[in-house]
Amino acid sequence: MCGKNLIIGLALGLVLTSAIMHATWNFLAKRIGGGMSSIWLFSTLASVIYLPIVIVIMVVQQPIFAPDALLAFVGSVLLHIAYYFLLQRGYSTGGLSLVYPLARGSGPALSVIGAIVLLGETPSGAQLVGALLVSIGVLILTGNPLTLFRRDNRAAIAYALLCGLSIAAYTLWDKIAVSSIMLSPILLTWGGNVAQMILLAPAAVKSWSTVKASWREHRGAVLSISILDSLSYILFLIALTFSAVSVLAPLRQTSILMGALLGISFLGEEVSRRRFGGIGIMLAGVMALALG
Repeated sequence: MCGKNLIIGLALGLVLTSAIMHATWNFLAKRIGGGMSSIWLFSTLASVIYLPIVIVIMVVQQPIFAPDALLAFVGSVLLHIAYYFLLQRGYSTGGLSLVYPLARGSGPALSVIGAIVLLGETPSGAQLVGALLVSIGVLILTGNPLTLFRRDNRAAIAYALLCGLSIAAYTLWDKIAVSSIMLSPILLTWGGNVAQMILLAPAAVKSWSTVKASWREHRGAVLSISILDSLSYILFLIALTFSAVSVLAPLRQTSILMGALLGISFLGEEVSRRRFGGIGIMLAGVMALALG
């Protein structure tokens, strides 16, 4: 029993650390701005920064990319690309305050359903309630749920839900890749960065002046984002190698809670009853996940 509690505690610790890193790099990215061209810069630097570690893994472990491992690797990259594509399409048809919370709120809920149906996971009642509360808290904390009922938001809502579905898809796919096929979390994350670097290169070339300005004026923040973005997902993948998606996927969304607190504290963002209500609901969900 003690060993089981230790494993659960380790998984929770990794995911909460991942969430802190995720919130931190998003906070820094919000201060920098720059859109897709900045994301290209982060991905390119991450590809270079983590390359020595990738080389060491390839030399020491000498992984064999059997057909199933290659399929898992390529599938993960394509699903992550689909996520970014759907997110950008959503932003082109609706506002950030609608698309982002709906995508990030539906993603963990769909991940839990997928983990139960496809992976045979059996979360407790408390964990299911916790996952639901986290998703509701995300929706309330980052957007106004009443906007969902406006007719002119239908296209944006559709893209946001498809984006949430892609989040669930790559979460479940990556769970299988790192826990069943035993792909390295570092190799998987690095491959995603390389693909993103290639995919976003045209946007970077178009806005090259923005790329240069971001590097010149925010070099420290850019390097921090490049490290923390990948490291946060690597820690999440490590936790997935020995723990359940149905618990970890919702718990990872605490990064939004931490990001909201950083925004309120340092960026002077809105302080309202709605946001505090969302924070309270998310905290209740986290407690249920941890105690469940």
